Amino acid sequence: MGSIRRRAAIAEALAAILIAAAIIGQLVFSLSLEPPDVAFFLTNFFSFFTILSNISAVLALAWGAWYLWRAERFPTWFVTAFAAAVTYMAATGIVYNTLLRGVSLDQESTLGWSNEVLHLVGPILVVGLWLLVQRRDALRWSHVFVAAVFPVVWAVYTLIRGALTGWYPYPFLNPAQPGGYGAVAVYVVAIAGIIIGIDALLIWGSRRVRAGS
Repeated sequence: MGSIRRRAAIAEALAAILIAAAIIGQLVFSLSLEPPDVAFFLTNFFSFFTILSNISAVLALAWGAWYLWRAERFPTWFVTAFAAAVTYMAATGIVYNTLLRGVSLDQESTLGWSNEVLHLVGPILVVGLWLLVQRRDALRWSHVFVAAVFPVVWAVYTLIRGALTGWYPYPFLNPAQPGGYGAVAVYVVAIAGIIIGIDALLIWGSRRVRAGS
């Protein structure tokens, strides 16, 4: 069992390093193009749900690797946080690859390999590692509400900041699109449904594994 945990720890650490490298790579590449307002650009960069969800994944994977390597039991709070990160990464992958692939986003420029890691490889790795590594504790159904807090706060922040600056991280959140705020509301509700659905699947799966163990 010890060797299995060690291999899992290495896998999670390597995944965390890859995703962190993709975040840093995109940031450095974009800054190398010398955006006119660096402070505004940096705020925009860290306002993308993709970047924030990938940062949460790096933290969850790194911490998970630590617990695995030390053969410690996963605390309940960590399982709760890791599951939320998995939900956000899965949602990032689904939304990007169904709505945004091929759409040019305003972040100075996109670094190809980094973009694929953040939107495709990373989500697959995070979901895969969640499924492969036994976290022991079953998630409660109330976790849906826990996982929904960050996306709700992010959406409110994005719309308020967008109204003040005229900048939105994703075109479907811009009320200047046809349909205005009504169209934005439809997209937000749809994405909320995706996030809730993914989290519900994680909860259901964790409870089945716990019941069968």
